[in-house]
Amino acid sequence: MRRAWLAVAGMLLSAAALAENPPIQEQGVPPLQDEGQGQPPGQDGMPIEEVPSGDNAPVQQTLPAPPAPDMTPIQRANVWVPAAGAKLQALDKVNAQATAMTVRVGQSATFGSLTITVKACVVRPPDQPADAAAFLDVTDSHPDAPAFNGWLLWHEPAVSMMEHPIYDIRVAGCT
Repeated sequence: MRRAWLAVAGMLLSAAALAENPPIQEQGVPPLQDEGQGQPPGQDGMPIEEVPSGDNAPVQQTLPAPPAPDMTPIQRANVWVPAAGAKLQALDKVNAQATAMTVRVGQSATFGSLTITVKACVVRPPDQPADAAAFLDVTDSHPDAPAFNGWLLWHEPAVSMMEHPIYDIRVAGCT
């Protein structure tokens, strides 16, 4: 679980750092079948089809070769667009008190004994499936309470969770 979080956090950090000039990943399309498989080849590797003639004796006819498939690699951009702030949902598990808050990047907010600092918030562009992620630094004023420093994902909250006995913080989007 921790390795998955580290992998996702690394990808999101790279995406945030390179948001203006994102890398393009190429992914080749595998062929539908391997060479040498399928129908037996005729002349020049073209398939043969038997066509009946007028005297009911089959005649072999060579068919034209099918057009070659387009083997151009598919290019998908791994794009995350930086946003000005993060929409967060904070929950006090003891009192069942939920609070929605908006925090600008670089600023802090308090919820109970927590201080939540938003370091970055990124979203997908409109032509891709909606998603958001925020890099948060969460500290507790109690010295023995756990701290959190990392990415929280909107559509995959279980990948990276803040583990705190009293409070829960989730990303609801970016502004």
